[in-house]
Amino acid sequence: MNLQIWLAFVVAAILISLSPGAGAISCMASGMRYGLRRSLANIAGMQLGLALQLVVVGVGLGALLATSTLAFNLIKGFGVAYLFYLGWQQFRATAKPVEIGSQSQSSGSARALALQGFLVNASNPKATIFLLAVLPQFIDPHAPALPQYLVCMATLCAVDIIVMSGYALFAARVLRLLREPAQIRWMNRGFGTLFVLAGGFLALFRRG
Repeated sequence: MNLQIWLAFVVAAILISLSPGAGAISCMASGMRYGLRRSLANIAGMQLGLALQLVVVGVGLGALLATSTLAFNLIKGFGVAYLFYLGWQQFRATAKPVEIGSQSQSSGSARALALQGFLVNASNPKATIFLLAVLPQFIDPHAPALPQYLVCMATLCAVDIIVMSGYALFAARVLRLLREPAQIRWMNRGFGTLFVLAGGFLALFRRG
């Protein structure tokens, strides 16, 4: 992959990461509740999910997912149900102020947040279809495929880490402004609603 193609892919990766979706909602929700430092586990889990998506596309399973109605609907159904579950959990979140660096941040374990991030990205067939449409445009069929896919994976993950950290940091800054339980309750409900809406949009998604 030459420099010009790679730079074009970097631009595509930035646009993909900046586009609003379940990943951005997950990062902002964890940033709001636990702060940036704790949210890094969520972001790391998301990168594992993204890497899995790229592996699926790279080995050809993505094409099967794109053509098999059963496989597509099973994965989509799981993704929709999981986003609805996250919305319900967010609605039930405790409405109390969070102090950056305080013990209250420890209520979300790193393992649980990493798993949440992984499932959000791994259970999104829409991302697989999107990668199937976009990724081949940057792969030279006359050059070894594996190094090119590894470069794309590293680039996507690096860009996504930066963008998602920005989302989480923005939400973590908002934490300092939320002191009243009513404010936090409405913020939790807002993120819960966004998770449910993301699940609803995924449910409506159809392969082109």
